[in-house]
This record gives sequence, structure tokens and C-alpha cells, in this order.
Amino acid sequence: MNKKTRNIITSLALLLLLFGAWGVWTVYSLFFTQTFDINQSVKIYVDRDDDLDSVCCKIKETAHPKTMKGFRLLAEKNGYASRIKTGCFEIKPTDNVRYLERRLRLGYQTPVKLTVGSVRTLDRLARNVSEQLMLDSIGIASLLADTAYVRQLGYSLQTLPALFIPNTYEVYWNMDANQFVQRMLKENKTFWTEQRLKKAEAIGLTPVQVATLASIVEEETVVNEEKPMVAGLYINRLKKGMLLQADPTVKFSLKEFGLRRILFKHLEVDSPYNTYKYAGLPPGPIRIPSIAGIESVLNYAHHNYLYMCAKEDFSGTHNFAVTSAQHAANARKYQQALNRRGIR
Repeated sequence: MNKKTRNIITSLALLLLLFGAWGVWTVYSLFFTQTFDINQSVKIYVDRDDDLDSVCCKIKETAHPKTMKGFRLLAEKNGYASRIKTGCFEIKPTDNVRYLERRLRLGYQTPVKLTVGSVRTLDRLARNVSEQLMLDSIGIASLLADTAYVRQLGYSLQTLPALFIPNTYEVYWNMDANQFVQRMLKENKTFWTEQRLKKAEAIGLTPVQVATLASIVEEETVVNEEKPMVAGLYINRLKKGMLLQADPTVKFSLKEFGLRRILFKHLEVDSPYNTYKYAGLPPGPIRIPSIAGIESVLNYAHHNYLYMCAKEDFSGTHNFAVTSAQHAANARKYQQALNRRGIR
């Protein structure tokens, strides 16, 4: 082999080596390097109407990749575009497109925080939940209004608010309405421990009745330290067979939650929730009570008070009384304060 031929072969070999190195580097840079320009983990939310283009847009807007070419090649090769899975997916600073494409394709979701609040109505609950998950508020509200479905859960439409325990939970963003309700049912059973059940039994109340009384306590005061006092007052009334005469139940009956002053005409509303007309607890909670509200009933303050009236300083707390005469005096002070402020 002459020198010229050897030079040609050597040049071709070097060229092939360069092309091979370039190919290896291209594959490595497209699929194996850290692609995303982020300092901390971020999340993308893949919805029902997303396609490959919209998913890529979400990745670019959230994780700022150097290039999406490698992701698209893998997505097309593995058929991701035809079977996109919904959910919340985490992108880490150390991720490469291979990890991300596989996570999205296989539906390996990252849980999200769902806060179930102490709200007045189930419609408000449905809206709150839908704002945090992929769920549609109408879908949740419809399910919660389905009498047969609710009965299967062991509740009625009136007692259903007692199912929900306000707290923050880890869930999957794409859970459906039934999965949400079943999770709440599981959390309710977890909350009602043997110790709490025994406390409720000692008072003579079921868990639903505890939640019902707690909902009244919640509407009476926002001051957690005062809630056991208020709970104790209503338990005293229940034990004596007295009407509860709780103003919040009148507001609930009228669906006028903003009433500042309860007048005699308001007390005439004919509703099983009106505790000025009907003895005992109302048919169900008048709101979803908080854990603090439930605990205030289970651990109510032992005292002799039977009456309470909002303090005239509008501090949100109450004056308590044992006798109706003491209560009348407290009520006059509050009514005078209302008059001075022009509240009718």
C-alpha cells in the first residue's frame, strides 16, 4: 500500500471517527444531559384537552429547556402523542428529556396539596375543590346532590356536610369526583378515632350530631378559645330539653348569612333548621365545621351557662349568663350598641 492510499484511508477513518463522535455527542446532548434551565423543581399540569404541542408549550413555559427536539423525537418514537395521560408532573433541575418523557408517558404523577376548607355550603366546597384540581365544580356538585349516591355513603343530603373534615391532603390532581368523595370518606373514618367516638358517646351524640352542633358553634364565634364555652352552653340546653335558639340556624333557614340583627319576623320562618321553633339539633350541619369546632364539642367546657349574647364591643366574643334576667341585661347592652351604629 503506497503512501497516498494510506493517507486516504487514515483521513477516512478520522472522518468516520469525527462523525461517530459527533453522533454520540448529539445523542447525549439531546437525551442525556440536564436540559432544563431551572434552579428548583417545577410542575406542569396536563389536562384532558392537551396534545403533544400544548404539552411541549407547557414544558417550555415552565422549565425553559435548551431544546425540545429530543423530547419530541422520543414522544413520537414511543407513541406518547396518541396516549397522553392527564395529571400533575414534576420536572427537576437534574432531569433529562428521557426521564421526563417516560414519566409523562407512563403517567407517573406528583401528588398535589388539596385544602378542604370549612365553608358554608357544598356548592362552595365544590368550587373550592375544582379550583385546586382538574375536577369540574358542576360534576362534584351534581354527585353531592345525588340522593342515591349519598345514601350509599351512609349519609343524607342534610347530613352530608358532616362527611368532610377540613384539612390539607395529598391527592392526585386528575382524580375524579367519586375518587374525591371516597378519599373524604376514608379521611372521615381516620379522623373519628376510638377516643373521639367514646367522647361523642359520653355526650350522647353521634359523629354527625357532633358535626351538626360544631357547625352552630362555628357560626356563633370565630374565636377558637371561646368555642368550648359555646359548645358547653348548647350541650347544657340539650340536656335540659330547652330550645337551642341559635341565631345561625335562623340565618341558614332564611339563606341570609349576612344578617347582622335577628328580628322577631325572622324567628317565624318555618324550617326544621329553625331552632327557635323546633327542639333539639337541626337535621344536619349548617356548614362544614372545622376540626377546632368539632374538638370544641368533644371537649366542651363544663359550666352552668344557658344564655349568651354578643359583646357590645363587637370583639366577636360573648357575654354568658346563667339566668334569663342576666341574659336580658346583656342583650339590651348589645342592642343599644347596634342602635348606636345604625345596624338594623
